[in-house]
Amino acid sequence: MKRRYRFGGYLAGAVAARTGDEMSGPALLLLGLSLTGSPATGASLLAGLTVSSALGGPIFGVLLDRSPRPGRLLAAALAAYACGLLLILLALGQVPVAPLVGVAVLAGLLGPALAGGWTAQLPLVVGEAGIGRGSMLDGLTYNLAGLTGPALTGVLATAAGAPVPVAVSIALVLLAFPAAWSLPARPARSARPAGAGGGSLWREVAAGFSSIARTAGLRRATVTTMVSFAGVGMLVVCSPLLGAELTGEAGHGAVLLSALAVSALAANAFLARRPPATPDRIILISTLLLAAGSALAAVAASPAVAVAAVVVAGAGEGPQLTAVLAVRHRDAPARLRGQIFTTAASLKITSFAAGSAIAGPLAAWSLTGALCAAAGLQLLAALAYLLTGGRRSGQELPPDRPHGLLVGPPGAPAGQPE
Repeated sequence: MKRRYRFGGYLAGAVAARTGDEMSGPALLLLGLSLTGSPATGASLLAGLTVSSALGGPIFGVLLDRSPRPGRLLAAALAAYACGLLLILLALGQVPVAPLVGVAVLAGLLGPALAGGWTAQLPLVVGEAGIGRGSMLDGLTYNLAGLTGPALTGVLATAAGAPVPVAVSIALVLLAFPAAWSLPARPARSARPAGAGGGSLWREVAAGFSSIARTAGLRRATVTTMVSFAGVGMLVVCSPLLGAELTGEAGHGAVLLSALAVSALAANAFLARRPPATPDRIILISTLLLAAGSALAAVAASPAVAVAAVVVAGAGEGPQLTAVLAVRHRDAPARLRGQIFTTAASLKITSFAAGSAIAGPLAAWSLTGALCAAAGLQLLAALAYLLTGGRRSGQELPPDRPHGLLVGPPGAPAGQPE
């Protein structure tokens, strides 16, 4: 009963935090567009919120692995993230945009806490025996947040104005604070897992990156989804503009993202009934579906076609996330779990930031061109999947082998795939 209660609290906190996170990006995008009339302002705030995750994620992951009470650290990160959003909300339109982009960058350092920081604590909540079912339900919280967040953003922005979704996002992140604070403590015997490192912070950060680079499944999933998420970032930035172009109301573009999330949830429900043999192949198939959806959005001439485009994209986005989480749980060393989850999540978020930053000025020049570029990035991600295969999933390269993209089996020349 105690464990069940803890898992319920975990899921409730994860849904609140992730819904607030899903709202924060589109809400800042609409806030900047509403208050300044420039797509570049919203895109800059969104990019600032996400670009610093590449630094914040690995460091935060090490601190989580070191902490005897990681939930307390997670709760503090949620509070600081909410404060950053509040400062932007109160100051935008009163001060120049550049300093507020800086605030977004600082808040973004804590962005991985709202995603990978929660998932890394799952073994403490359900135990190793419950990881299978727990990770499945944890993955659904991402889909639920992706469904609720953008829809709520669009509805609130249309009904009450662009500042309201930002305020609700802040409230949801803070609502997750008690659940994070009450997460279980790490058992004393594993407060510093063997091999996790007792040296410098940067040495432990390097260990997490090294594990991703040297483990075939982690490497392929990380590289593929990094490139793919840059295309997703472009699609997210273009959606409000596509909604405005097709319906005359930018807020409807955020509802397009909700349709994407509905499709993602439905696709995951289907796969739950018919589990694939391995998650690795799902990553490739889902990336190709994202390419098809982005390409269809580029030629959309009516709201119906735009909805169809995001449905196709969602059929890829949902299974891709679930498959990546499965690969990380399967291949991440237990002693580096927090680092692997937050580092990989931060790399994806930073790629999203790069895509969204490019999409702003590109969409101002040509919305169709920006959506075509998003589709092109998905095709590039599929190519990256094929190039970063090498050894069997879950295997690490021996220390004396090079870190090339294609590495053959033991005894084979480097560069020859197995």
